[in-house]
Amino acid sequence: MKQVLVAVLAIISIRRHLVAAAGDAVQPSSNALKQVPAMYVFGDSTLDVGNNNYLAGADVPRANTPLHGIDYPGSKPTGRFSNGYNIADSIAKKLGLKESPPAYLSLPQGTTPRSSLLSLKHAGDNIPLSKQVMYFESTKAKMQAKVGSAAVRILLSRSFFLISVGSNDLFVFAAAPTDVVALYSSLISGYSATITSLYNMGARKFGILNVGLLGCVPTVRVLNSTGACNDGLNLLAAGFDDALKSLMVSLTARLPGLVYSLADFYSHTEVTLANPQASGYVNIDSACCGGGRLGAESDCLPNSTLCGDHDKFVFWDRVHPSQRAGELSAAAFYDRPAEFTAPINFKQLARKI
Repeated sequence: MKQVLVAVLAIISIRRHLVAAAGDAVQPSSNALKQVPAMYVFGDSTLDVGNNNYLAGADVPRANTPLHGIDYPGSKPTGRFSNGYNIADSIAKKLGLKESPPAYLSLPQGTTPRSSLLSLKHAGDNIPLSKQVMYFESTKAKMQAKVGSAAVRILLSRSFFLISVGSNDLFVFAAAPTDVVALYSSLISGYSATITSLYNMGARKFGILNVGLLGCVPTVRVLNSTGACNDGLNLLAAGFDDALKSLMVSLTARLPGLVYSLADFYSHTEVTLANPQASGYVNIDSACCGGGRLGAESDCLPNSTLCGDHDKFVFWDRVHPSQRAGELSAAAFYDRPAEFTAPINFKQLARKI
C-alpha cells in the first residue's frame, strides 16, 4: 500500500515524426491514417511505457514481471502497468500511430529522444517540474540541430500533447490530509506552468485527461469491509477536476492559438461502473492480477493469481486499468459524442490547423 500511495512515476513520451530528412519515422497504425506528425505524452504510471525499468531504487514500482504484458505482442513485459497496451498506446493508435513512443531512459545516451522522462510534481520520488521543462527544452534543441528551427516549430504546432497527471498527488494527500485548498492551488499552479512553458516552446494542441474515480480502485476498495468506493477520495478528485476545467478555460483566453480537449475520465469511469455489462465487464472492483481480497492486497507478481478473461476486468492490477479499459476510454475520448470531452473531442483536436 505504501508503495502505491507514495511513489510517483510520470512520463513524457515523445514521438518524433520529423520530415523525411530526419529519418527514423515510426510507422503509422495499419488501421488508421496518421493525423498528427508527433505525439507527446505527459503522465503517471498509467501512461508509462517502461521508464520504471531504468529508475534506481528498491521502492520504485516495477512492471517487468512475466505477467505484465501477457497480452502485448510477443507476450513480453515492457514496463507498462497493463496486461498489454495502455491508454496512451490506444490514443496513439486512434491518431494513426503504431503505439506510444519508447521510454526515454531506454534510449542510448546521446540519442535524439523520441521520448522523455517527465513528471508533474510533489508526490514521492519524481523529477521536479523545473527539470521536466529542461528535458523537453533539451529534446527540442536536439531536434532543431537535426532539421532546423522552422521544421521543429511546424512539428510542435501540429503535434498532439497528451497530459494525464495529478492522481498520485491526491493519493498522497488523502493518506495525510491537510489544507485541500492549498493542495489544489499548488497542483493547478504546476499544471498551468507546465502548459504555459510547453506553449512557449511551440505546443498548441493539448489533450487533457482529468483524474478518474480514485476512490474506486481496488487498492482503496479493499480498505473498506464491504469493498465499497471511498466517496471522500472521489470528491477530492472531483474538486481537482473542477479546478482543472477552469484552468483550461483561463489558459485558452490568455494564450492565443492554444486549443484543447478535456477528457472526462471521472465521468467515463462513473458511467462504466454504473453499467459494466454494457462494456462487457464482469468485474469492476478487483484486480485481474494480484493477491488476497479483491486481488488488491499485493502487486501483480510472478506468482500472482490471474483472472481468466483479462478483457472482462476493469482493472489489471490494484491501481491500473486493463488494456481493454484503456481501449474503451480512448475510443470514448477520440470521436464519441460530447458527453466525455469538451469543448471538442480528440479527433477534432488532432485535425485543428
